[in-house]
Order: sequence, then structure tokens, then C-alpha cells
Amino acid sequence: QVQLVESGGGLVQAGGSLRLSCAASRSIFSIDAMGWYRQAPGKQREFVARISGGGSTNYADSVKARFTISRDTAKNTVYLQMNSLKPEDTAVYYCAAELGYYYWGQGTQVTVSA
Repeated sequence: QVQLVESGGGLVQAGGSLRLSCAASRSIFSIDAMGWYRQAPGKQREFVARISGGGSTNYADSVKARFTISRDTAKNTVYLQMNSLKPEDTAVYYCAAELGYYYWGQGTQVTVSA
């Protein structure tokens, strides 16, 4: 099992930046992969970015070149740096840990105003 706590959401103007953090309750080396997902009002949860245990990353096409996922293994924390934010990035962002089963954080709201 793992507990995940997200932070860093907020309100930002279009073109601005935010950095989300996800702190895990266990070593992230012991986790197969960690990722970020988001859910906008009235829409299904969608994939944003993922980092594997080996450090490989992949991104949704809609965020490539704008978002960067990274990790600090000493702090058991995964980050999502979000630049050039757009109103369509507005959503609740969830951190996920893959351990044969997906564990989810509580989510953090990101609102991008036009």
C-alpha cells in the first residue's frame, strides 16, 4: 500500500506556471511507476504524464513540451511542472502510484483563467 498527498494547485492566469507535488508514504523506488491524471468537470479522468521506476517518462499529446514530470527519490516525491498553462488545463489533478493496482491521491485543483 501507499498513501499519496498532492499539493501545489491553485489559480493562475493563462500562460502562467504551477508546480504540483505528490509525496508518497514509501520509497518511490519500490513503486512500478507514478503518474499524473486530471479530471475536468463533466469529463472522464485522463492521463497526463508518467514516470517509470527506471526514470522513463511519457506524456499526453496535449501537454507535451509544456509539462514536465520529475522525481526526487530522497524525498519520495514526484513533481509536475506545468508551463504555458491554458484554460483547458483546468481540472482536478490526481497523483497515481502503480503497484499492480492504482493508488490515488485526493487530488488538487488547478484553475487557469483566460
